[in-house]
Amino acid sequence: MSLWKMPEELSCAFTLLADCLDVRSQGRFLALLGGILFARGRRTVTSWFRAAGIGDEFRPAYSLLWTVGRRTAWMAAVVLLRVVLPRLALRQSRWLFALDDTPTKRYGPCVQGAGIHHNPTPGPAQHKFVYGHVWVTLAWVAWHPLWRSIALPLRAALYVRQKDVSKLPAQYGWSFRTKLTLAVELLHWLAVWLGHRGVPLWLVADGAYARREVLRAARRDKVTMVSRLRRDAALCQLPRPRRPGQRGRPAVYGKGRIDLAKRAGQRRGWRWQEFDANERAEAEHYKTFLATWRPAAGVIRVVLVKRGLHAWAAFFCTDPQASVVDVLTAVADRASIEQAFHDLKEVWGVAQQQLRNVHANVGAFHLNLWLYTLVEMWSWGRSEGKLIDRTASPWDDRPRRPSHADRRRAVQRQSLWEEYRAAGSGGGRTRKYRRLARRLLQVIA
Repeated sequence: MSLWKMPEELSCAFTLLADCLDVRSQGRFLALLGGILFARGRRTVTSWFRAAGIGDEFRPAYSLLWTVGRRTAWMAAVVLLRVVLPRLALRQSRWLFALDDTPTKRYGPCVQGAGIHHNPTPGPAQHKFVYGHVWVTLAWVAWHPLWRSIALPLRAALYVRQKDVSKLPAQYGWSFRTKLTLAVELLHWLAVWLGHRGVPLWLVADGAYARREVLRAARRDKVTMVSRLRRDAALCQLPRPRRPGQRGRPAVYGKGRIDLAKRAGQRRGWRWQEFDANERAEAEHYKTFLATWRPAAGVIRVVLVKRGLHAWAAFFCTDPQASVVDVLTAVADRASIEQAFHDLKEVWGVAQQQLRNVHANVGAFHLNLWLYTLVEMWSWGRSEGKLIDRTASPWDDRPRRPSHADRRRAVQRQSLWEEYRAAGSGGGRTRKYRRLARRLLQVIA
């Protein structure tokens, strides 16, 4: 197998991840990470092996993916604490995380854990269902001074339908867990590693996760949650102040009901405010007030936003002291995890690995997540000119945000430069250059 020369930052991160595995598997794991980075064409596992130079040892490499799938919680903690946190800890007054799920298509009836799920992006063919896996994913939403919000995926949990759990081998011990239960597990994992550091933790999620189970877990773990609010949500007014000498426990919920449609239909009370969202300044007509909501077990801040002449949307935050700008910014930053899902599927080829074992699928999915995050961390402090090579097209001189594909290609160029520099040092240069040329031809052709 071949070990590609990586930049120093990536080499350190790869070594930290390899330390989570057995010593006998560390060399093969490092070669596999290089193969994922340099794989071309359809990103099957065999394309990873070819780029990594794994030939006769392909069977242990499949077993390595199974091992990684069993240790994702610990390895994701290493990425969080040793790679992402040192770079972003001092840059933000709050740590914002995004939670969402995404499907990945699979083919064949022998893929463990795969099932029929609702398709969130039907496309022109209007396919309402998709056969494959669904991943509940947790990502750190970081704010870059030039490229604004960027989602850094950390960990994912595989959702398997209850009727498909019985098809898994009994020795796996796989139990049925809903998406909400998986979200609670990811939320608790995050609070265990970061809850004691004294920085407010915020979580923004889709309205499908604004349920009692997740909201109560966020309150227990002291995580502020922002999400979309249903138009028919059973909101109540704030409880009345206690009278002097009144006995009994203080009331948590008010008696009067709040109708969001009536609040949105009233012409008075609307305000105008600008805030910075992604790459442009947004201006919103909003109306905000406090209410009590039983799924959140207390007081929440509700923000109504106008979407056109008569359309409107409702959002909430479990921190009553949160400002409208913080809530709307968190809602806008949630789009970064959707962009991360798109890049993972288009650039890294998630779901193309053609694996059958459920733990191997979990391991392959997380390797794509972590490489995406490591590439973003490597390119964090680099300018646009160092990430985009436009020497072949000098007419393309308009400044723009580098895509994730540009950053991945920049890592490849830097790694190849490290290879050339290593081949030109020491003795046996001719032999090193021949070996390097052979490897490059195998990758390119």
